Formats: sequence, C-alpha cells, structure tokens
Amino acid sequence: MHRFLLALGATPLALFSGAAFAEDADAAPGSTILVVGQRDAPISLEARGLSVSLGNEQFAGVNARNVEDLMKYAPDFFVRTRYAGDSNGVPGFRGTHSTQSARTLVMVDGFTVSNFLGNSFAYAPKWGVVGPGEVSQFDVVYGPYSARYAGNSMGGVVNITTRSPEKTEAFVSVQGMNQPYDQYGTHDSYWGYSAEAGMGFRQEDGPWSIRLSGRHFRNEGHPQMFYGLSPSTASVGASALPAVTGAVVDPGQHMTSAPGTATNPIFAAQSSAIITQDQAKLRLGYDGASGVTGEALLAYWHNLDSQTAPDCYLRDAAGGTLCDGTVTFGGQAYTASGANWSRTIRDELLAGIKLSAPVSDAVTVTANVSTYQILRSDAFTSKGYNAGAQDGAGTLARQGPTAWYTGELAATARLGGAELAGGTAANLYRTDLITYSLANWRRDTGRTFATRSFGKTRTLSAWAELRVPVEAVTLTLGGRFEDWHAFDGGLGRIGSNGLAVDNRYDGRHADAFQPKASAEWSIDGDTRLQLSLAKATRFPTVGELFQGSLDGNGLFDPQSFDPNLKPERSTDANLVLARQFGKVKLTGSAFWQRVRNTIFSFTGFNQNGVTTSAYKNIDLTRQYGFELIAEARGVLLEGLDLDANAAWIDSATLRNDSAPAAEGVQFPRIPRWRLNGNLRYRVAPPVLVSIGVRYASRPNTDLFGLQRGDTYGYTSELFALDAKVSWDVTDQLRFSAGVDNLTNDRAWVYHPYPQRSFLVEAGWKL
Repeated sequence: MHRFLLALGATPLALFSGAAFAEDADAAPGSTILVVGQRDAPISLEARGLSVSLGNEQFAGVNARNVEDLMKYAPDFFVRTRYAGDSNGVPGFRGTHSTQSARTLVMVDGFTVSNFLGNSFAYAPKWGVVGPGEVSQFDVVYGPYSARYAGNSMGGVVNITTRSPEKTEAFVSVQGMNQPYDQYGTHDSYWGYSAEAGMGFRQEDGPWSIRLSGRHFRNEGHPQMFYGLSPSTASVGASALPAVTGAVVDPGQHMTSAPGTATNPIFAAQSSAIITQDQAKLRLGYDGASGVTGEALLAYWHNLDSQTAPDCYLRDAAGGTLCDGTVTFGGQAYTASGANWSRTIRDELLAGIKLSAPVSDAVTVTANVSTYQILRSDAFTSKGYNAGAQDGAGTLARQGPTAWYTGELAATARLGGAELAGGTAANLYRTDLITYSLANWRRDTGRTFATRSFGKTRTLSAWAELRVPVEAVTLTLGGRFEDWHAFDGGLGRIGSNGLAVDNRYDGRHADAFQPKASAEWSIDGDTRLQLSLAKATRFPTVGELFQGSLDGNGLFDPQSFDPNLKPERSTDANLVLARQFGKVKLTGSAFWQRVRNTIFSFTGFNQNGVTTSAYKNIDLTRQYGFELIAEARGVLLEGLDLDANAAWIDSATLRNDSAPAAEGVQFPRIPRWRLNGNLRYRVAPPVLVSIGVRYASRPNTDLFGLQRGDTYGYTSELFALDAKVSWDVTDQLRFSAGVDNLTNDRAWVYHPYPQRSFLVEAGWKL
C-alpha cells in the first residue's frame, strides 16, 4: 500500500491536471478527433476508442535503451522488458496477460512486425529492427474498434513511425549503461553500450528521399532464472555425496511447496545474458507532385544471446564450485541440475513497400506488402553445467524456413462530407522448428534429429468503413470479415524403428464477421465524447495448434497441445470523455471486454511426471475498468509539463468448465491498479529535468489465485521511480544522464525486473 501512495505522490497532479490534445475540431472526416498526447503531428492510426500519440515532447523525458522504452509511461500500458536488449518484450494493454502476445498488432511504418507464429513471451514483436534514435512518433490504439485492423487487435494496435528526412541530415548517438545487481548469491555489476547513426537526403526540387541508419548494441543483462535443489532419495551418509555450502533459502518462495513450509534452496543463477545486436536499415521515399507517394523499407537485424557463465553458489569442503550432481546440504540429500550453458544466434530481415495514389479528386488507393524473414535462428543449449563447461552433450533448436507475409489493398472515397473506405488483406505465417541432439553442444556437426514441429496459417480479409458527420456527431460504421485456414501442420519424432516419423494433422478452417461502430460528439469547443463498440476474433497461431512436447517415454504428449483450439471471440465497448481546461486537459475512459474461448497456456505435470504446457480454451473471461489521463503544459510554472495516468482494472475468469476452481478469480498477471507519470521541467532553455514513475499493484501469479508473492517465481507489485537530466549544449550537440528504478525496488514478472540502472547518452545531429 505504501508504494501505491508513493506512486500517487510522485504524480501529484494526476487527478487534477490535463492534457494538450491534437486539436482536430476542423479535421476532415476519417481523421481522429480524440487523441491523447502530442500536438505536433496527426496520429498514424485510425483511432477508435482510447488512442495515444507520443512524440519528441514525451520522448525527451524517457531513459530509452531500446525502442520499446519510449512507451513506458503510456496510459494503462506496459512492455514486459526484463533487461536492456530483451527480445521477449511482450506489450500489454489493460487486462491483457503479459504473455498474450498474439493480442497486439505492432507495425513499423505500417509494416507488420508482430510475431503471430505463437502466443507467449517467446513471440514478442520484433522491436529490434528499430533504434530509439530514429523514431519520430509512437501511436497506440486500445482495443479492436476499427475495421481496418485484424482480429489480433483485440488488445490493441501499435505503430512506430520512423523519421523521414526533410533535408540533408545526419545523426549520431552513443550510450553507456550500468546495473549493479544483488540477488541471492549473485553480486555483480553489468555493463552495456550502444552506438547509433544515420543519414538522410531529400531532393530539393524532386520527390525522392533516402535514409540509411544502423545501430550496434551490446549489454549484459542480469540473470533471469534461479535454480533450486531438488530433494533426492540418495542416502545422506553415502561417502560419494559431497557436503556443500552456499545455497540460499528464500522464505518467501513457495513455488514447489505449500505456503509456510520449507522451500528448495537456491543453488545457482542462470548465466547473465550477453546480448549483441546489429541493425541496418534503408528507407526510400517518394512524394510526387501528383499526390502519388511511396515508401520502401529494408531492415536487417542480427541478435546474439550468449549465456555461458551460470553463477553457481555451491562450494565443497575444499572451496571448489559445484553445479551438477547429487550433494548434501543442511543434512539432506539434493540434486543440483538445470544450470545450462546456451548460445542463440538469429538473423532476421524485414522488407516492405507501400504506395498511395489518387485516382480522382475524391478517391485514393493504397497498397502495402511486406515480409518478415527469420533467416537463421539457432539455439544451442548444453545438457547441464558440466556438459557446458566441458563441451559435452547438448541440443540445438533450429527454426527455418520461418517467415510471414502480409499484404493489403484499400481505397478511400470522400463523398461530400462523408468518407467511405474499404479493402482486402491477406497474411501467411509459416514455421518449421527442428530440435537435434548434439555430442558437442557448441557445434551442429554430427547432429542427430530429435523432434520437429511445423505448420502454416493464412487469413484472408475484407473490410469496409463509413464515416459520416451528422451536425456535432460523427458516426463510424464498419465491419471486417476474416477467413482463416491452418494447414500443413504436424509433429515429427523418432519412431520405434529409429527413423524420423511425421504425425500430420487435418487442416482447420474458420471465419468470422466482426462489426464495429463508433460515435464521436463535439459537445462544445472544449469537450468531446466518443463511444466505440466492436466484436473481434483472434484465430489460433501455429505455435498454439501444433508445437507440443514429449512425455517421459519420448513420445508427443497429447496433453501438451490441442490442434482443435477454438478462436477467441471478444465483445468490446469503450467510452471516452475529454475536457480542455485552458492549459490542461483531462481524459476519462471506461472500457469493457468479454472474451469467449480465451486461449491460455496451462502448465502442469503429465502421467510421467514431466512438466508440460498446453494451450487450452477458457470458456469465458471478462474485464472492465476505468482510466483517468491528465496532461498539463506550462501549468504552475513556465516550462513545466506533466503526463500522468491512473487505471483500475477488474479482469476475471467467469466460466472455465475444464478448471472450475478458476471461476470468479482475478485473471493472472493483471494488476488492479496501474499508475504511470512523467514530469518534465525546463529549468533553463538548454536543460531539461524529468521524473518518471511506474506503478502496478500485486496481481495473481496463477489462474486460480493461489500464488501471490513478492519474490522470484511470482508476478509482484512494481514501483519504479526514474530520473533524467538533458543538456542541449548547442542546437546540434546534447548530453543526458539518467537512472531508472531510483529507489532500487525489487520487482518480478516471474523473472526479475531490473534493479537500479544508470544510462548516459551523447547525441549529435546535422
């Protein structure tokens, strides 16, 4: 409770001050009139429901190590970023679980980077194709209220717009980062740096522009897993069992035992993740005098994740390190295992092109095609600590061919004061994942086939939307039809004859019509009201349908996957009221969503005692809540700006026939309260000081509400106080220094969030 009060205290005007909105009272039909955030540029998305646009004004107060950090103070929103360089950063809206990645549509310049090959932390959007220095704005729309976006917008839509050169220009920025870390037996300090540069050119009297940019990033992230000793049946008196010291007992951890009983001592931390990322991007633009515009984007991203230094706490009588095998600790016999070594290499490519052309004074046609190719994804893992240190046995998970393709053709017609838009869209997602056994975990030579999972999904869509102003009210009616097909799916394993065997599954087909409606009312010059209603359908991904696991006999466990999953179907409503009070503005939002057949990952043990995770349908879930957003510009002191927001959320399982004990329980990882705020003050023309706060109350960790804690293995309360100072030395040169989590609060999303972290940055632009 004290952290909740601190969060409120860190944003003292959150309930009494307001925002400067994009002023769109005279906007043409089809543009949005209710947008929270920046004033300088129109939102790039078709906004229905709560919509937020963030630009340079907001970015100036953020310590941004990666591009997704730029959104960290957005209302009722978060990205599950566990450390700088984390490739598993799943965005969450309102009552969306932090691993429900398939409920968010993320785009870069309108090209899809959402990884709908699965639905978990492992399928986060591809943030790494964009560096923070090249972003001009972040746009966020909450919920599926526009017919223009697929059913995966059930949570919301994010579009990142990168900078388009206005003249010949260039920029360079460098960062240094540090995080002292102290948890259990791990006491270390982790360092990182990045260098980003780009140059742009626009024809002075011509339509062409070009921008080249690149970034090199390297960081050592703190450990994400801690390993507990497992009770052993070995005789404690056996002479071969070494007696050890150094294990740490966490009294707050009850993941493997009932509350109040002894827990398994923690004997090691997963290796810190040494992340090396390289990114290169080419953007070509065309802006013709006839109204024809075009853009081509090519982005390459290389990611190396090396984890080859597990931190083992156990010491034998001679002071030697132990991390594998059976030992005695505190008079009991235990087995130490799980502290593996690993190395993951990925090479990925985004390519897209979009065109827009007027075919008459009233009609404009647009086309957009893109592909995201996972050119290489190799994950090498040792079978234990000793095997890792001695180049022993291991596994390789190799993904490929894996990619997705998207395309859309649309037309917009202005009919007097009304606007009619419609179009078609298609996407194809394909995955093929093979695991091999290795004699030397570092190399793929002599690899032996173990398992395979593969499959494809494709969706064909058609949509239409009519926007009509009726005096002070603008009505928008729309609908989207989607036809989904899952095919070529199956699982492979080694058969009884020692040869590879594929189990293929019948194709799946489903479709859905998703109606949308919105009414926007300009009550007066300072007050606006919007009511948005929608239905949305989110179809299962390849990973949810076909990626199963083995049982204790080496066969695929039929309880670990369900190729007959039903689509998620939601009914949504959002009421938004905005009021301008001079230099301040308040926005209030009330939302409601009911989802039938929610797809959720259940974790448990099969008949052989092997842990499995399977996606199953929950019959009915529901969320509703309220959001209050306050923004002020120059209110109290000249140069003092505030963005603050508070949200209350009730998200619950209403019916779950397969697990009735979950009914009526708050949905896991959804806090009751979420507060974000950023206060910026220009103490002198070249110097900006900012304070940021992020707070989320403690949610349930599991579906049944039985696991609630504030340590490793749980989803805990979050309180982070951030600070930053920026100095514009000249119009071209700037420096900044900042700290996140100033109070060094420890928070967990099963894995640990960062502790106190420092960032220094220097930037130059032409």
